[in-house]
This record gives sequence, C-alpha cells and structure tokens, in this order.
Amino acid sequence: MRTTALVLACASLCLQALAASAAGPGPTPAYRVKAADGSALPEYRIPPDAQIDRHPNAAEIRYGQRLLNDTKRLLPDHVGAAMNCNSCHIAQGKQPLGANYINTVNSFPQMNPRAGKVVGLEQRINGCFMRSMNGKPLPVDSREMKAMIAYMKWLAQDMPHGARADIASTGKIDESLVPDPVRGQRIYAEQCAVCHGTNGEGQKDARGHVVFPPLWGDESFNIGAGLARTYKAAAFVKYNMPMGAGRNPPWGQGGTLSDQDAVDVSEYFTHMPRPDFPAKANDWPNGKKPKDARY
Repeated sequence: MRTTALVLACASLCLQALAASAAGPGPTPAYRVKAADGSALPEYRIPPDAQIDRHPNAAEIRYGQRLLNDTKRLLPDHVGAAMNCNSCHIAQGKQPLGANYINTVNSFPQMNPRAGKVVGLEQRINGCFMRSMNGKPLPVDSREMKAMIAYMKWLAQDMPHGARADIASTGKIDESLVPDPVRGQRIYAEQCAVCHGTNGEGQKDARGHVVFPPLWGDESFNIGAGLARTYKAAAFVKYNMPMGAGRNPPWGQGGTLSDQDAVDVSEYFTHMPRPDFPAKANDWPNGKKPKDARY
C-alpha cells in the first residue's frame, strides 16, 4: 500500500509540473546569453506554454510538443521502447541540468564524436529514436520531425544561431569515482524502485501508456544509448532523481544523491540486461571511446 501511494504521489507531482509549466505561473529567472563571438545578447527567460499561441505556426509547435511528451503512443512505428522523448528531457525540455532543449537548435550542426562526423539536428533526433527509444528513424522531412524542431525553435526564443543561454543541459559528475554496483543495487531499491519497479520494468497507467520509463529489460533503451553509460547516466541521475524527495521545482527532484551514490546506482542499472544495438559497431570510428562505453 505504501508503495502504491508513493507511486501515485510521484505521478501526481509529474502532472502538476506539466500543468504548472503550461500555465506559466509568473516571471521566470533571466539567464545571460552570449553570441557565437562572445558578445552579450538580451537575456533569455524560459517561456510559458501560453505564449505558444501567439505564434503563426502555433499548431505545429503544439504538435511537436505533444510528440515529445507522448512519443510512444503517437509514433508507435518508430518507438520500440516504453519511452517518450521527454522521459529523459525533463519538464518538456525546459529544466536546467535536465537534458533541456533550450540551446539545442542553435548548437547544430555539430561534431559528434560517437558518429565521427558533423551531424545535423535531424540526425541527432533520429539517434535518440534508434538508441534511447530503441526504434526506427523518422524521415528527416516528415511533418513530425519538422514539428518537434518547431517546438525547440520556439523554446530558443529567437536567439540567433550559435548563441547560447547560460543554462547547462547536464550537470557535472566526478568520473574518477570507482563504481560499486552492489551498493548501487541497495540505492536503487531505496530510491528508485518505487517508480521504476523492483525489476526496472517501469510503470504504465491503466491504458498501458508510459508513466515511469523502464530502466532495463526488453522495453528499455538499448545498449547504444547515452544513458547506458555509467557516468553519463550518473550526471543525469544526480541532478534529476529521485522525484518527490525535496522541494526543488518542478518535481522535488535532486539534492539527495552524492556523486558516489549516483555513480553506484547508475553502474547497477546501466549494466542490467537491455536490447542490443547492432549498429554500435560503427561508433567512435576515430577512436577516443569514453571509458564507460559498454562495447
């Protein structure tokens, strides 16, 4: 009974966060912005969803937002895992240190060490479809791809290409720490299993839709995903998990685990069984493979 109550509490917090984001409760903090040449530009504020409807392509932006929130249900032919894009991109891609989309549009094309070449944003998004969601790529000129990028452009709020708001996408983690998966298993049971399941299977609602994503097993991300790497996962876990553990908006997340805690629990769940990714043989063609790569 206690477990069920906690799960429902977490789900409630999630929905409240989405609702608050959509409502735009008040002024948001201002962040410094620098142009590609380092010069200062007007400050950036994370926009409330209500502002979407002021744009002539509001319908396209809203469609992209829905796709990112509900990817598994709306694009079942392209998503093999029980995951949505925003399972990893917290609060609709608006959360500092939560894999946000704020600087995404203005950062591509960019060099991708794993691919060994410069990639465009469409290729990067399709990388998530094939790895994090263990599915198939979208046509780069599809309505769906254009809609998701339209949402990211709206979130960037007309910052010029190459400019960056002073909002980090991910936090730092001490990669010199040695993982202890046995200790990580205990932390998982205490801090993670209530939402992600005793066996990492995640949680679905009564209609079978994703509530909390699976962390391992056939319906989880595959071995080629960034989150299948210990330190990359730990940098996400430390600042964004567990939910409902504190008073940090929007989910009461973070501030609970130390670097060592995050590394240990990430070592545990990233090394559990998960789908393979045959194209992994093409990764890091120029060398410099990170030490936590699984293959």
